[in-house]
Amino acid sequence: MAWIPRPHQIVDGATNVAHKALYGHHADLRPMPRTLIDDGELREVYHYRPHAGVQRRGEPVLLVTPLAAPSMCFDLRRGCSLVEHLVGSGRPTYLVEYGAVSFSNRRLGVEHWVDEVIPQAIRAASEHAGDRPVHVVGWSLGGIFAVLTAADQHDLPIASMTVLGSPFDVEQVPLIAPLRPLLNVADGVPLSLAYRILGGAPKPIVKRVFQYYSFDKMITKPLAIARHLDDREFLAQIEAVDRFTENMIAYPGRSFGQLYHRFVRDNSLAHGRLQVGDRTVDIATLATPLLVFAGSSDGIAPVPSVRALMALVPKAKPARFEVVPGGHLGLLTGRAARRTTWRTLDAFLDEHSLDEHSRAEHGRADGARAATATNANTTPTAPNGPRPDIGTNPKRRHSSASSRALADGPAS
Repeated sequence: MAWIPRPHQIVDGATNVAHKALYGHHADLRPMPRTLIDDGELREVYHYRPHAGVQRRGEPVLLVTPLAAPSMCFDLRRGCSLVEHLVGSGRPTYLVEYGAVSFSNRRLGVEHWVDEVIPQAIRAASEHAGDRPVHVVGWSLGGIFAVLTAADQHDLPIASMTVLGSPFDVEQVPLIAPLRPLLNVADGVPLSLAYRILGGAPKPIVKRVFQYYSFDKMITKPLAIARHLDDREFLAQIEAVDRFTENMIAYPGRSFGQLYHRFVRDNSLAHGRLQVGDRTVDIATLATPLLVFAGSSDGIAPVPSVRALMALVPKAKPARFEVVPGGHLGLLTGRAARRTTWRTLDAFLDEHSLDEHSRAEHGRADGARAATATNANTTPTAPNGPRPDIGTNPKRRHSSASSRALADGPAS
């Protein structure tokens, strides 16, 4: 809405205010229907029910939730839900989440997720889908856990790996880098005592940290709402992101301690090796097709911190890197993600599918891109050559129009 709104903007704004007053919300926050197929300690694996009449497409997709974040990150709201998109396109869709973390879970370390939770979720999704290999899609810490799991257990039925907003080099995170020398000097003693006494990082602290990284959004939020009163989609996204933040989950004590000492203080992931339980996991052994996304305005996982993974996985072929509009949550489920992240993910999943229907869809998309290139007096890429649409340029960004569109959205 302009500073001097036009008549139709005034009408739309008044309508949205009235709708909020009458119904209490703008967003459709109904979760996609799902069924529990497997569970264990801090492990719940769900299958999202397919749409009637939609043809099945490709291998199963398993969405891996990060610690401390609610699984609604993948199902934010109707119309802006990756789950809804995947199910609507016919892909068998699964999700692993961890439920509420309590003081009794304080002794669970990172190895619980790498040894048990993620592997069992992959096997459960594969078995439920007819023993087919699984496309694993992990966001933030979920992506890190998924990569560690695939690098550690090579016998898992994994078709491909997609990582979104996962920082593998925390020295490249501006808000953390200045603190690391202080943490080394103090040897982390104050924080270690705190998480041991509390049994982990409590939910209110996790919520405040997430908000701190989005401080600029919090400050400008009232002004942004006032300027977008005529945009119901914008207001709906604000509501959905607020609900997501309110539902943050605690970290188990031992896991939080390992993340703090090994990820933040020692920056072990940047060197490609991490101590997990009684062994060292070498990320260089990852040998699945890999797609990595970074958000252009992500403060939690800036582009260089995510790009660091690419140098650690020489056996992952192909390995592709994409910079898309959005912040930490926005790159996954912001309004622009529907036109950028999701479309790129669709092409990648189809490319690495064993399903004839998916390969046909991929071929039609290739043909359309080739025709567009020909009409523009450019030379189409050879069938066996590098693909023009995904990751051929590791510094490529989506169009400035998409970036501007997401800049207007709250989930960035």
